[in-house]
This record gives sequence, structure tokens and C-alpha cells, in this order.
Amino acid sequence: MARVSAQSTAVVRGAQAHPAARPDGASLDDQRAFWRAAFRAVRDETEARAAPLSPEDQIVQSMADASPTKWHRAHVTWFFETFLVKPNDASYREYDARFSFLFNSYYVAAGPRHARPQRGLITRPNTADVTAYRAHVDAAVERLIETVPATQADEFFRILEIGLHHEQQHQELLLTDILHAFAQNPTWPAYDAAWRAPKRALSQGGYVELPGGIHEIGHDGEGYGFDNEYPRHQVLLQDVRIARQMVSNADWLDFIADGGYATASLWLSDGWAAVQNEGWQAPGYWIERDGAWHAMSLAGLKPVDPADPVRHVSYYEADAFARWAGKHLPGEQEWEVAARKGLLDDAFGLLWQWTRSAYLPYPGYCAAEGALGEYNGKFMVSQMVLRGSSLATPAGHERASYRNFFYPPSRWQFSGLRLVEFP
Repeated sequence: MARVSAQSTAVVRGAQAHPAARPDGASLDDQRAFWRAAFRAVRDETEARAAPLSPEDQIVQSMADASPTKWHRAHVTWFFETFLVKPNDASYREYDARFSFLFNSYYVAAGPRHARPQRGLITRPNTADVTAYRAHVDAAVERLIETVPATQADEFFRILEIGLHHEQQHQELLLTDILHAFAQNPTWPAYDAAWRAPKRALSQGGYVELPGGIHEIGHDGEGYGFDNEYPRHQVLLQDVRIARQMVSNADWLDFIADGGYATASLWLSDGWAAVQNEGWQAPGYWIERDGAWHAMSLAGLKPVDPADPVRHVSYYEADAFARWAGKHLPGEQEWEVAARKGLLDDAFGLLWQWTRSAYLPYPGYCAAEGALGEYNGKFMVSQMVLRGSSLATPAGHERASYRNFFYPPSRWQFSGLRLVEFP
């Protein structure tokens, strides 16, 4: 279960609750006001992200790894209902008893659930029903925020905060999943025709020295952290030089031109199998039209900008590119230390960055008991760690210790890479 400090925050794009708004020793009335505002801000952000989508858009599930927008909106609501409202309000009446089965995800201890690959087959309840469900649960949560007794407030607000950060994760998934769905449409629809990639703040580039020795990584206890960021611990690093900037589309075009996708010796065995089975010839969403590469974005199909960092690449592709370049991917420890030292351009807010680190528990990690203990711990195998945050990550949801993780073939996320070299 995620640990929470007294100064934890819930921050979203366009609405922000700073730690200073909830100092240690705040009155219960001030805490109620803080969490009411934070709850409304997060819930409103989800609706803002879904607003450009039609009811038909919100039903589609384009692959088993993605979920419909309607499901995301309902699942995060189920989370609050299951873990916050029902345990704290004996008078609460469910909006629809069937929703516990339909909108659970992987919490085995919380009961049975509908199969993930079949979420897109559920046309009913419809999007209007989900909107009403959200309003029903929102009202119950806000009543509890105003009435929870002082003796139960700390635990109540702790679970509420977990729910807010959980919903922010699904806000990102909402965008990545709808982009994948739109990319299957031969008319290349735009989620937002006015969308533009975030501006970058670039240094002179090149590589910068990261001295070896003993460093500390993991969450330092200030602000919010998920359980997989704990415990903070020491690591021993070798001397390494880390790229200030991420690998660009221009770099990747060179990789393609040099036969990167046709040279088996560059690839891990499973990666080469993925290239052959999936027919990869370029990053995800790249399409060659009239002799030029284009890529699907939230604004629809656009020409590939050579200066932009390459995105929608898998771990297998990142590893093959690093081998082709005569470099390596950073370990997650190297990435975190470099980010804390301010050595990286675009560490946050643009692309998640693959590392060469397997997703494993930190020394001394222990998952909490109960359903919320299933949040991260049971996934600590067969996946790779990404660091940073992406253009789809809600504002304030990023930090140097954040550990994202996906399977090596995954590339529908906003994922890129930077390189390291060893002396």
C-alpha cells in the first residue's frame, strides 16, 4: 500500500494543491477543505480529458492491453466506492450492484471481475450511466469528507489520496488508449486538432559525467509516493556518462536507413521474434506516405519532425538502438541520480524513458495486506522500468523516484529513451 506523508499533494493539470496548503498540524476543517478541493480537481480533470470523445469513442477497446474510456471513468469511481465509501458509510446504497463485477480490474481480494480483453464488448451500462455513477459516488465521497470523525480522518484521507493518484494514472491511460484506438482508424481522427507537443528546454546536448560511488535512491518521504518507490536505499554506481537529451527522430531515421529493423544481431532473441511476428519497420504509429514518414498523434496524422525525440518505441527497440549506437540504456538507479542532480533535459513531461532495469522490489520491500496490497507488488516480474513522465501525465504526478513499468514489447505508451556510455 502506498505510503503517504503529512504533506502529500494531489495535483492536476490546471488545478493544483500545494503542500503548503496542508501544513503539519492543520485543523480538521482545513484538511476537509484541502481534500474536497483536491478531489474535485482530479475528478474534473478526468471528465475534461473525456470531453472531446463521443459515446462511440468511449466504448472502443482496440487491444487487450487498452481499456475503453468509459471503463476508465467507471473503474476509478469503483475504486473510491469500494475502498473509501463502503467501509466508511453504512448508509450508502450502491448505484448499481452489477458495477462491482464490471469495473474491478485486478483486485482479487475485492471480488470477481469481468475479463479485461472483453471490456469493449460492454455497451451497457452506457456512457450516460457512467456519468451518473460518477456523480453518485462523488456525492458520497464529499459527504464523507465533510463528516468523517476526527478519530478516523487520518486513515480516511490516506485512502482518499491513494485514490486520487490512482485516478491520475488512469487519466494518462485514457489518452494513450484512445490514441491507440484512433490509430486503427484509416481516417486518422484527431483527439484534439489543436494539440501540440510540449516545448522543450534543451541544453547543449552531448553526454555529462555521472560519478560513481554510493548514492541513495527511492522516495525520500516528502510528498506522495507509491509503495514500489520504497524503501529508500543505497546503491553503488560505476562512473558513467549519460546523454542530456533523448534519442531523436533523426537518430532513429538513421537507424532505419542502416537496416536496424533487418539486422538480427542487434536484437534480443524475443525482440527479434517481435520484429518478425509484428512486422515492425519503424516506431509505433509511424506510416510512410509519399516517401515521407508520418506518425499518429493526439492531433491526428502528422509528418515526423526529425528534431523531436522518438516516441512509441518498445524496450526491445530501445535496446536494439542502443546496441546499434554502441551505447547502453541507463539503469533506473543511474537515471534517478542524474535526474536529481539536474543533468537531464526533458526528464519529465515529454516521454517515459526506458531503462535497462527489470521491475523488481527494492531491498526490504513488503506489500501491504488486503486488496490495496495488490496495487504494485504482484506485478514485480517480467517487466522493465521506465522513468520520468510523459506529455499525457497529469501535472504534478511526476517525481524522480516514480517507477513506471511495462512489458518489453509495449509501445502504445508515450515511451522513448536516452543513452549512457561507460568509460
